Amino acid sequence: MKNLLLTLLGLLSLRVVQAQKPYDVLDWKANVSLNTGLVQQMHQQYAARRTDFVQALGSAAGVRAYRDSARARFRRVLGPMPAKTPLKATITGKLAHDGYRIEKVIYESTPRHHVTANLYLPDGPKGKRPGVLLFCGHEAESKATESYQKTAILFAKNGFLVFVIDPISQGERYQLVDAAGKPLTRGGTTEHTLLNSESNLLGTSSVADELWDNVRGLDYLLTRPEVDAERIGALGNSGGATQTAYFIGFDERVKVASLCSYVATGERVLELTGPSDGCVMVPGLGQARLDVADWPIMFAPQPLQILAGRFDFVDYNIIQETHAELQQVYQRLGQPEKVSLFTYDDGHGISLPKREAAVQWFRRWLYQDNQPIREESLATLKPEELWCTKTGQVATAFKDEVLLPQRNLNLAAELARQRQKTGTPQNLPAAIRQQLQLPAQLNAPVAVEWKETVAAKDNTPLRKLIIRREGEVPLPALLALPAGEAPVSKVILWLPERGKRTVADSTALLQGYLRQNYAVLLADLRGLGESTDPETLNDKKFYNREYRNALTALHVGQSLLGQRVVDVFMLLSFIGQEPRLQPAAVELYATGRAAPVALHAAVLTPKIAKVWAGATITSFQQVLAQPTGKDWYSLVLPGVLRRYDLPDLTAVLSQQQRLMPTNP
Repeated sequence: MKNLLLTLLGLLSLRVVQAQKPYDVLDWKANVSLNTGLVQQMHQQYAARRTDFVQALGSAAGVRAYRDSARARFRRVLGPMPAKTPLKATITGKLAHDGYRIEKVIYESTPRHHVTANLYLPDGPKGKRPGVLLFCGHEAESKATESYQKTAILFAKNGFLVFVIDPISQGERYQLVDAAGKPLTRGGTTEHTLLNSESNLLGTSSVADELWDNVRGLDYLLTRPEVDAERIGALGNSGGATQTAYFIGFDERVKVASLCSYVATGERVLELTGPSDGCVMVPGLGQARLDVADWPIMFAPQPLQILAGRFDFVDYNIIQETHAELQQVYQRLGQPEKVSLFTYDDGHGISLPKREAAVQWFRRWLYQDNQPIREESLATLKPEELWCTKTGQVATAFKDEVLLPQRNLNLAAELARQRQKTGTPQNLPAAIRQQLQLPAQLNAPVAVEWKETVAAKDNTPLRKLIIRREGEVPLPALLALPAGEAPVSKVILWLPERGKRTVADSTALLQGYLRQNYAVLLADLRGLGESTDPETLNDKKFYNREYRNALTALHVGQSLLGQRVVDVFMLLSFIGQEPRLQPAAVELYATGRAAPVALHAAVLTPKIAKVWAGATITSFQQVLAQPTGKDWYSLVLPGVLRRYDLPDLTAVLSQQQRLMPTNP
């Protein structure tokens, strides 16, 4: 009796779920399908990376070739860097302390874009000393964070000049601010991410922006007569370790480095925790087969130390795997003693034992002294005591400051002027194909799995179906056909951002189409509708409801927008394969995130007779003009504004009289 009752309750529960989602088609946990496919693609890319790495270990020459290739691939995905311009460095204050002194420095990494930093100088006899760049993690106080102050002081007391730089979105360098200089977002990680999305449209990134600030910081450090240019080191913690890794993979002037609580974008990181914030993510890193160990490998065989907390939220297994690869590289290059892993039983951050280990490592290689270092009690200052500006923010300290949002708008305007001079690309479809990295066979056949028929609210029959193509995420759809067997005069293809159920419940709309002998195909593009990624897996601080899929897609080199264009062609292939639908013209209606997808697809094929794009952006430049908008990453195409903008697409479609300007 008990078993029978449980069975009846189970059936009742199933019917309730089915009643709640009458228009769902996929009979599996569809909300993770897109991410599963993206992770599989990522694994394939990194499998190729592992094969290359193992082959490289066969000889020292092979390792050097792998290292140099990794450097070249990193530079390629970074994109063009700015030209070097005058630093216009100024010292705005000096502080004397026991055994060291601090100078407050401001320099311009690009014209009218100011960087704030503190330079710690050791007391003692004159002469050239080693210089060290200290890159900060994501603490709001940045260079004034207690652990970074203590790190800089300990290095200074042991004979190093230490340059501690405020990254963008932290310390005195918030970029998204109101007129009073108050940040518009909570936390630097959010600001990094929003800045990165708009920079990506221009072919650059927050990673490149931070890197360039740091390159120019080293340029300034080398202007100091106290610094020995042949003895330069770099270290950082957390996000600062990421900066350090990218820096040593780019700038060959560094001779010694240390990475503490190191995290970067890579296979295991993306699989375990998903994408990080914008100062870590560069589109195409997976496609370029660059993993966490590759940036330290780019530095080999220079002395490199990794500082780790065994109980850090940064997965310790990843650190161990990275160190193991580095040991193989340094062993093959004949210098195994130059790579080291120091582990302490604590968590995230550059704690006292790690600071002592870092200074000892730098003393070993830059002073030929391997004596243990002991940190005594160190007094630190309040953040405002270390300010380089009078107001505490470059945004309010300099009337002519060019913050990154303004820089991006200026660059976008210049690119628009260049496009206006040259006109719309003569072969816009080819430009789109290259931009979206679309497969050659967009029109390949699809397989169709027909499912049951359900009734809309007015009893309109809707046939469920799944459209499949090998290697692509299956698409769920609903098909409504006019009564009788007469040929369909038109196919209305609907791609609602919020899913096909939103149109399926619009009975007046459906009946209006069917009375005109139109067929209606309602579909969920991958990641939309019933395949929407779970909300709990997308941190709201990133301002994007599908952040992990959008960033993972960019990582593997396949933007969500581009993948969804493939979905449209799968739907068109289905229409072309169905005898009753095949002769009919296709009109495409799309809203929100699906609308730019529809515009791209319509330019690519005349099979779409008319297209309507509703409730969406009209230009990629809108992302730059509204940097705190939501869900921009879903639409990001890296470097697209160097090729075209959405008005170029609508102009072509308007000329062809295929764009519907009014609400359907």
